[in-house]
Amino acid sequence: MSQSTQAVTPTVANASHTRKRKHLFALLALSVAALGGGYGTYWKTVASHYVSTDNAYTDTDIAQVTSQVDGQVAAIEFTDSQKVKRGDVLVKLDDTDAKLNLRQAQADLQRAQAAQVAAQADLDRANVDLTRRQALAGTGAISGDELTRVKNGANNAKAALDAAIASVALSQARLERTKIDLARTIISSPVDGVIARRQVQLGQRVQPSIPLLSVVPVQNIYVNANFKEVQLAEVHPGQSVKLVSDLYGSDVIYHGVVDGFSGGTGAAFSAIPAQNATGNWIKVVQRLPVKVRLDPAELAAHPLRVGLSMDVTVDLRSKS
Repeated sequence: MSQSTQAVTPTVANASHTRKRKHLFALLALSVAALGGGYGTYWKTVASHYVSTDNAYTDTDIAQVTSQVDGQVAAIEFTDSQKVKRGDVLVKLDDTDAKLNLRQAQADLQRAQAAQVAAQADLDRANVDLTRRQALAGTGAISGDELTRVKNGANNAKAALDAAIASVALSQARLERTKIDLARTIISSPVDGVIARRQVQLGQRVQPSIPLLSVVPVQNIYVNANFKEVQLAEVHPGQSVKLVSDLYGSDVIYHGVVDGFSGGTGAAFSAIPAQNATGNWIKVVQRLPVKVRLDPAELAAHPLRVGLSMDVTVDLRSKS
């Protein structure tokens, strides 16, 4: 083979390789452009109509059960994780002292009522005596001093009756209070729900306002979805929401409604809020809790508990 032929062969091979690379780069560019165009179309027609977050958790308004009177725990009817209905007896306190106070109040009321009857009788006699003396005063049969004495006696009897009436009212109030205190030795559930965080123990001496246990109304659970502030421009109360829980997975889809927005971000209500005025400031995108109300029928079919993770997607096209 001549030297010129050997020089031409590598040149042809290099040119072919270059064309092949150009074709591949062109194909790659077309693929990227197609993907970009496809994503742009998807964003414009679908994705831009939704906002979603996985920073969402179930919550509810937990009822904290406390005692309203002092007493020793005599019985505990429920324990953690048990379901209760509103009005179910949860805890019973020893009612011995309350019953004694009730009997004492009943006796005090009876004495006060008897004193009122006696005071009324004294006033009636004093008024009759005064009427007679006033009739005789015009004839000069009695002196002015005697008439004054009789009037003073009638006034004193009226004052005694007023005091007796007040004593009866006070005794009645004390009796009602003892009845209430006796009723309060029975501590009942304020709502339907599930018992949680039971702290009370049998034989414990409890005082008012000390937490005994909590009742979680799981049938009223809602979701706090923590959206980034840049996602909320088109989110409004009343928009429809789809939710998926980590508990049941994507097989169970909940439907809900945007109920409202929190009054502030999590950072604003933290124990040590940010002090941006110090100058050492770095802008961080904040999250605002959005309350989502769930469908009661779906919640009853697939119960949730407080604190579970949820994926939340808001349909911006839905009416608000």
